[in-house]
This record gives sequence, C-alpha cells and structure tokens, in this order.
Amino acid sequence: MHDDRRLVENRLRRVLEERVRPAVHGSPIPLDVERWDAPGEPVPVAEGLAAAYRPAAVGEPWGPAWGTTWFRLTGRVPREWAGQPVEALLDLGFDRVQAGFQCEGLVYLPDGRAVKGLHPKNDWVRVADSAAGGEDVLLHVEAAANPVLNAGAATGLGDRLTAGDAPLYRTARLDLAVFRPEVFELVHDFEVLGGLMTQLPEDDARRWTLLRALDRALDAIDLDDVPGSAPAARAELAGVLARPAHASAHRLSAVGHAHIDSAWLWPLRETVRKVARTSANVVALMDDHPDFVFAMSQAQQLAWLKEHRPEIFARVREKVADGTFVPVGGMWVESDTNMVGGEAMARQFVHGKRFFLDEFGIETREVWLPDSFGYTGALPQLVKLSGSQWFLTQKISWSQVNAFPHHTFWWEGIDGTRIFTHFPPIDTYNAELTGDELAHAQRNFREKGRATRSLVPFGFGDGGGGPTREMLARARRVRDLEGSPRLEIEPPEAFFRAAHEEYGAEAPVWVGELYLELHRGTYTSQAKTKQGNRHSESLLREAELWAATAAVRVPGYAYPYEDLDRIWKTVLLHQFHDILPGSSIAWVHREARETYARVRDELLALVDTAQRALAGEGTDTVVFNAAPHARGGVEGGGAAVREGTGDAPTVAAPREGGGFTLDNGLLRVTVDGRGLVVSAVDLAAGRDAIAPGTAGNLLQLHPDLPNLWDAWDVDEFYRHRVTDLVDVASLTLAAPDTVEVTRAFGSSRVVQRLTLRPGARALEIEADIDWREREKILKAAFPLDVKADVSAAETQFGHVERATHTNTTWEAAKFEICAHRWLRVGEPGWGAALVNDSTYGHDVTRDVRADGGQTTTVRLSLLRAPRYPDPETDQGTHRLRYALVPGATVADAVREGHWINLPERAVTGARAVAPLAGVESASGDIVLETVKLADDGSGDVVLRLYEASGGRAAGTLRAGLPLASVTATDLLERPLGGDADAPAYEAGPGGDVALALRPFEILTLRLSPAGDR
Repeated sequence: MHDDRRLVENRLRRVLEERVRPAVHGSPIPLDVERWDAPGEPVPVAEGLAAAYRPAAVGEPWGPAWGTTWFRLTGRVPREWAGQPVEALLDLGFDRVQAGFQCEGLVYLPDGRAVKGLHPKNDWVRVADSAAGGEDVLLHVEAAANPVLNAGAATGLGDRLTAGDAPLYRTARLDLAVFRPEVFELVHDFEVLGGLMTQLPEDDARRWTLLRALDRALDAIDLDDVPGSAPAARAELAGVLARPAHASAHRLSAVGHAHIDSAWLWPLRETVRKVARTSANVVALMDDHPDFVFAMSQAQQLAWLKEHRPEIFARVREKVADGTFVPVGGMWVESDTNMVGGEAMARQFVHGKRFFLDEFGIETREVWLPDSFGYTGALPQLVKLSGSQWFLTQKISWSQVNAFPHHTFWWEGIDGTRIFTHFPPIDTYNAELTGDELAHAQRNFREKGRATRSLVPFGFGDGGGGPTREMLARARRVRDLEGSPRLEIEPPEAFFRAAHEEYGAEAPVWVGELYLELHRGTYTSQAKTKQGNRHSESLLREAELWAATAAVRVPGYAYPYEDLDRIWKTVLLHQFHDILPGSSIAWVHREARETYARVRDELLALVDTAQRALAGEGTDTVVFNAAPHARGGVEGGGAAVREGTGDAPTVAAPREGGGFTLDNGLLRVTVDGRGLVVSAVDLAAGRDAIAPGTAGNLLQLHPDLPNLWDAWDVDEFYRHRVTDLVDVASLTLAAPDTVEVTRAFGSSRVVQRLTLRPGARALEIEADIDWREREKILKAAFPLDVKADVSAAETQFGHVERATHTNTTWEAAKFEICAHRWLRVGEPGWGAALVNDSTYGHDVTRDVRADGGQTTTVRLSLLRAPRYPDPETDQGTHRLRYALVPGATVADAVREGHWINLPERAVTGARAVAPLAGVESASGDIVLETVKLADDGSGDVVLRLYEASGGRAAGTLRAGLPLASVTATDLLERPLGGDADAPAYEAGPGGDVALALRPFEILTLRLSPAGDR
C-alpha cells in the first residue's frame, strides 16, 4: 500500500504541474509592447499614461533597482474566441517563488482606473468574461523593479544611492489567452484532495478512499487533451468532494489578509504603492466573490491610499460599507511594542481607532499584531482603555527555545487587566489554505480538549499581494469536507465572539509580557533610529505640555493642533516593527534619520514659541522643567526664575595611583587610572554600588554573528568571547565635576565624560563614539554589589520584573532584555539603577564572589554592526547618555529616568509659570506622564497619570486652573463606560482632586475649565 501511495502521489505531482496547470490557459497570442522608463522616483498615474512610449519586445531587460518602467500593451481578441473568457498573462520577469519580494506591477485601464496588482502568484488580468471576439485590448502596467533582498546577504541594493543602474529583470510573457474554468477547477480538486490525502494518517481509511479516487481521476485525463477530459476527471472526484466533515471536526475561521510591512526590504514610498496594488487586488476579487472577507490593519496604510490613490480608496470604502473589507487592529501602524514609549503606545491606538471611526464609522474591537517581536505586559490595559477587547498575534510561535503553551487564552497585563487572546495555530499570517497548513492548524491547536475553533489569516503578505482566486477555490472545497477541518470565511469579530462564548470562561491565563525568544538584537540595531524615536517622544511631551500651558495661561496663544497631529503620526509611523527595531534596509534608516532631524527642529521650535509666550518679555533666566518631578527648585511642569540651585559644589581630587575622586556630598565616585568606576558610594546609606574588586562603566566588545537574521538576532553564544576595553589614550579632569577618558579600539574611538553634578544622586556618562567595527556588539558593564533575584525594567506606564537566574529554560532564554528609561536591581532596602536617554537593550547576570557575596552585573547594549539588511548599520558617530544611580528605589529610577530624557530648558523672560497640573503622593509613585489639550478642540485639558511602582497609591491632583468638572476617560478621551457611567471626580477648594490608583493603573482625566473659554 505504501508503494501505491507513493506512485499516486508522484503521478499526481507530475501530471498536475506539467499538464493540468499549464492547460488552465490556452491558445496564447502575444500582445504588442511599448515601454517608458520613468526617470527617478515614481510619477503620478496621469503622467505615466501620457508618457512618450517607445516600441519594445518581450525579453528586453528593464528596471534598475527601485526604478519604474511603464508598459503599454495592445492587442485584439481573435474572433474565434467569442463566448469564452479571455485573460492577459503578464509575467514581468517573476521568479515564481515569492510574492512581494521582487518586481511587481499595477495594471490600469486607459482612463487611469487601477485594475489589479501583479506578482508571481497573480499574473493574470481578466479582459472579458465572455468575449465578443474582435475587441481591442489596451492595458498599461506600472512596473516596479524592486530588488530581491530577502536572501540574507549584504548588498548595496538596499538604497537607491548605492544600488547602481544595471537592469534587474526581463519580461517573460505578455500574452492574451483563453481561460479554461473547468481545468482551473480540476487543478484545485487535485490540490485539495491530494494535499488532504498526504496529511491523513496511514491507518485512516479515508486516506485510501482519496487515493483510489485520485487514481481514477488521473486515469480519466487524456494527456493530449486536458481541457476535453477535465470534466470526466472531475466526475471521478465529485463523490469524495461531496462527503461532509465529521461533526467534531475543528472549525477554522478564515480571514483574508495581506500583512504589508510599512517598510522593510523596501522604502516607505514603495509601501504606498504596495498598498495600492494589494487593495486593487482585493476589491477586484470581492467583485467576483461576494462572500470573500478581507481584514486590513494599519490606519496609516489606508490614509496613504486615501491621499495617493483616492479612486481605490473610494472602492475600499464601498466594500467596508458592505462588510467585506474589514478594518482591524485599531493602531496607526503595526508597531513594535517593546521599545515604544508609554504615551506613544497610547497614541498608536488613539490615532488608529480615530481614523477608522472618522473614515468608516467603525469601532475596531480586535488588536491585530501578527508580526511584532514580542509584546509588552502593558498592552492588555492599553488595549482595554482604547475600547478594544481582543488580541491576535502569531509571532510567539517563532520562539527558539520554549513552545508557548496556549493558542486561545486570557492575557493578563502588569496591572491585572485581562484580554481575550488568540494565536492562530496555523503558525503563519500568510496562509495559502493548503492541505498541509490546515492539517497543521488542527493538529497544533493546544486547546482542542475544550475549544473547537481557531483563526486562519490567508493571503500573500509581508510584501503584500493578498489573497488570490486560487486560495478561494481551496476554501470552497474545504468548507465542509471529510477528513479536513471545517473552514468558513468570516470577519475576525465573528471568530472572536464565537470563541469567547465557547471557551472564554475556561480559557487559561498567561501573566506578564509575551517575550519572543528570538530577534533580541532589535533592541539595539540602528542606534540613531532608536535615539530619534526616544528624543521625539520626549520632545512631543514637552511641546504638548508647554503648548497646553500657554493656551490656558497666555491670551492669544493658539494650541498647534495640526502640527502636533502631523508630527505624532510621523513618529508613530516610524515605530513600525521593522523601522524602530532596526531591521529595514539602508534607505529606510537613512530617511528615518533625516525625518527625525526635521521632527526635532519642528518640535524645538514649538517648545521655544510656547515657552517664550509663557515667560513674557524680560531679561531674567526662566528655567522650564518638563519632567513630572521637581528639580533644582522648579516644580514639575512649571518654570521659575532661577539664579542658582543652592547645591554644594562637586569636589574633585586626584586619586593615588591615577584617576580622580568626585564628591558632591551625596555620592562619592572614584575613577581609576583606566577611566573605570571602581567605587560609587551612596553616602547616606554608606554603601558602595560597585562590587568589590570590579569596575563599572567597563566597555566590552563581543563578536556578534548570529546564525540567522543579522540585524534581528543576538545569539547567546556571543558571550563566549569578550574583550574588555581598558586601554586609555587620555584621562583628564575636563571640568570641576567631570572626568574625561578617551579610548581607541579596533578602528573605533570613544570619548566618555563622567559627570557628578552638584546635588545629583546620579553619575552621568556621556559617550561620543566613532564606531567603525563590523559584526561586533559594544556593551557597558556595571557590576553591582547587590544580590538581586530579579531586575525591574521600565516598560510602558510601569515596569516588568524578570529573573536574573536561569533556573528554567524560560528564564535562560531571556539573556537579552528590553528596558525603557531605566533598569533597577536591588535587595530589600537598597538598590541601584541605570538610566539612559536612548538605549533599550540590556542584560543582567549574577555571580558569587570569593568573599561569599553576590555581584549582579547590569550591561547596556550600546551599538551593533550587523551587515544585513543594511551593510552600514551604525557605522559613524554617536552620542549616547546613561547614568548610574546608587541607592535608587523604583521611584528614584522613575524620576532619574525622566530627568535624563527631559533636560531643563532656559529662556529669557520675566515670570515664573505655575504648572497646569501636578500630583502629590506620599510614596511618589503616581506619575503625571502627559499634559495636553483635548483632541476635539474644546479647550479641555487632558492628563494621563499612572502608578509607577506596582502597588496601590493615593495622592492629590493639584490643578492649576478653576475646574467645572473632572472626568475619567478612555484613551480617545471619551468618558469611561459612557457619559452616564463615567467615574466622577470632585474638585475640592483650589482645584484639588483626590486620587487612588491600583498597581500600574493608567488614568486619563479630562479637566473642563470653569467659566468662559
């Protein structure tokens, strides 16, 4: 029987590929071809259609990397084809392997209407459903010569500045042909039944029933006349195709999808065209298949479509109204969630959900993030506060070490919020609905003992393209087919509601972050992209704070709504999960650096304008403090006229044997002759943060060549070799409170300034690095004299604790972790923190010393140098800032983290500025993260606060303006639970509002000022 099976399988494979599939189209005739090579960047459609075309021929080379060639194709349908369906077959030079990662095209009618996209798995265009015969054909194709960059090799093709002008492609086939529906259907009969047969167990009788039917169908085919014999072959298969699935068969909810990376192996501008090509495909497919449902996430991509291709967007809007084109996700882009700051994470939902509401009147309920590189434990609360209730991803199936134990479960965030979550067990967001995929989904589903449903996103993705008619043909056959899971094409909401109803009460709970045991290098790659993001987030906080304060305090000042909205959307776009993580081509990151520079200039101008309006005319120095905590005598969120801080000066003294000691009365720091920190004493506690016999601020260099995914991955074996950078080129006292050390290593150079400011509890380190290494990772190590079983790392609106030991594979897999502005380790009663202004990657290890004590070493990952996909990753100069904070509590770490990211600013003026709002709490654990005006233009002030330490906190909000009302809202500034059920806050005398927050609770308050506005 085994030999019989192999014979039939091999026979089916050859007949299908060599005879049946090629017979789907017949009687081809060539189209006449003309071309126009667009100079430079893509041109508007009207310009492409009206260009001066020249004669061309099939087989001509075309397309330097990132170039665009327009083809004009003309022909005439033969009269003998009357009554038959006719299609154009347009092969631009596809390699027939993968859609979205090579040349692509978009087909237009003469009037400029987009017909559909072209890629290797979708290279046809319907010319006539039933030809009259003799009709003329005229099509235009906008062909994009996107280079193949997914091979994992370093290349200059990743930027148009280095790609060269050699043509990459040759057209292969530009024909008219007759489409043969019966042969097309036979192809999919064979595909589905053949695939199902191979997946059924050897001892399952259904397997052998299928084998016999396939054998008979193959006998029925006349290899010299496939079209003529196709009906007879299909008749042999009709019986097995009509057998229904078992009542207990697994249920698959299939959702059409095209995961389109907003940038990755292509620049942002090409994504705009990918969205147009895919959307045109989808709406055309819906015209032919009214029951087809397609889900599209990322509001940014639909906004691009609206801006650049309004005629396609209009068709999308029609399909949205029909309920077949379904917006999902509720985010501006499918962002990274590890590194995005708290307020920015909230704005991903604010801008995404608001776009869907404004454009389509749809409140999205599911958060759709299939491909981000791990998921913060802060996300469940943000999802709920955005008005969503379900979460979907599949990326955790990529983890290298531990298989995630659930597919349908409740995900509990750091604050205790739970979100109903699903991981499609098909383990892909690019399913093609093949037999092996569906069988894998059924076998793999971990909750099959109690649940019966899972979701399948199908369609070509990453580079776009979406579902095809071939996928829909498979879907029809497995809707109710014996031996197969049942499959129903339906919206994601239908799946979530049914799964929730069936299993929600009994679903297991996963607590904390969804850590991806892969792609850990994304916390560090492309340092300037990460720095641009962090600085932009900080500047946006400042711009909103001072603009809101000026709008309330200064008559005639206008809050810059439009500017802030536009800048926020730019920053949110660049948080996409291949931009911020540093895993895109050189072109993307070059443009990102340029964009961040423009954003910085714009935001600094907005900050300066607001601050000068607030300070008024005068010659005094007015110091503004944008941090939520007071410093130097200036209240958080306020400004004061200041001559000095009154702090005792830092005293510097030479150290015997070389180096210096810095002492400001709070900390005493010793820097040895190597420029390393050998002591950092918290004078109040009498404890040295640096472990005996070790040195902090030790730069360490490791080889960094991961097995795969260069920019994405750091593999654990990088630790096997390390070079401590202890050689000193110079060591000087650069200022009364600053030691400067210069080192050279390899082809690189670093200058560090170690500063202990008067009144500071932190040793600041500013590093100017000229980085010229390749395939290396640079770390800064701080061996700390604490026994810490866990580290606490800031995440959005709180922190996450991770084990420092490696008791299990789950802990061992977290050898590289993400932190935002701070990471702290400690014992009961005392600890130390590292804070930073743009570094995310960290690792924490611990060792037992000879004296019996334990050393917990915290390292910041400063720079990497992978070669793929950007061969020049991180090459050049960088300025990085971080600080050691001995004796830090979590509250201290939060404060110092804000301070290093939100520097004081001074302008000349005449008056102090009282904060619009401030928070007082005994523990200092309630943090005012955001102050802005309401998005609706009402003049209301919106505050976002959170509890930072993971415990319950009480405090007082002190409003700096008379209040008519205070309302708790969701992220979109709507009353929580609706107007009638919104939690009410009573403002006491002077505008005080009593606060009580749960652990890590996020609270958004809308303050309506009293009186005329």
